[in-house]
Amino acid sequence: MQKGDVEVFEDFFKNPLPPAFFNKLSPPNQKYSEYLQDLGRRITILTQDVQEGYGHAVFCAREWVNNEPFLLSLGDHVYSSDTEISCCRQILDIYERFNKNAIALTVMPDNIIHKTGCVTGVWQESGSLLSLTLLIEKPTLEYARKHLRVQGMPENEFLCIFGLYVLTPKIFEYLQAHINRNFREYGEFQLTSCLERLRQEEGMLGYLVKGKCFDTGMPDAYRQTMIDFRF
Repeated sequence: MQKGDVEVFEDFFKNPLPPAFFNKLSPPNQKYSEYLQDLGRRITILTQDVQEGYGHAVFCAREWVNNEPFLLSLGDHVYSSDTEISCCRQILDIYERFNKNAIALTVMPDNIIHKTGCVTGVWQESGSLLSLTLLIEKPTLEYARKHLRVQGMPENEFLCIFGLYVLTPKIFEYLQAHINRNFREYGEFQLTSCLERLRQEEGMLGYLVKGKCFDTGMPDAYRQTMIDFRF
């Protein structure tokens, strides 16, 4: 977020409702309001002063991460697990189990893969866990058919990035190198090409998450989110 957004988020998460408003809420909504306040006490708000892309936004958290492995999730995505284990916990479990960079994956049809990051690899656990061999941002369908096939998957489906990652701080070195060189992709500093460098250096696993991801930055997906969650 930018500095001008901080006040809005702090007001939502860190400032309790005035009693006159809080007392009008139903008991479940009062409980949820208290939950937001509790969540707010654990939140540190960082700002991206100049909008330079997803990779640049991640780089802005470098000092806060403090040279530790970290979980990265997208703020404009809503994650819904198909099990009792949250989507975040699923990918954290993979990192803790193998002590290796891990990214969450989902299956997407070939007609929309040009809008997202895609991967390929070799199944380590069939239908669930891959050792990744390539990550690429917004591939053409022709490229995907030639280079991103995954054994056992239908011809019209590919594995794409779900929007959850557990990464080592080495990723910041590659992001900084791109920023210093002003190396941009699609006009911005991207994350996926730096993930590919990280994969080459340290290895990376891809896990097919048991759940759904709703990208609220896309109109159709935002509408579907509203329907599915009945907001």
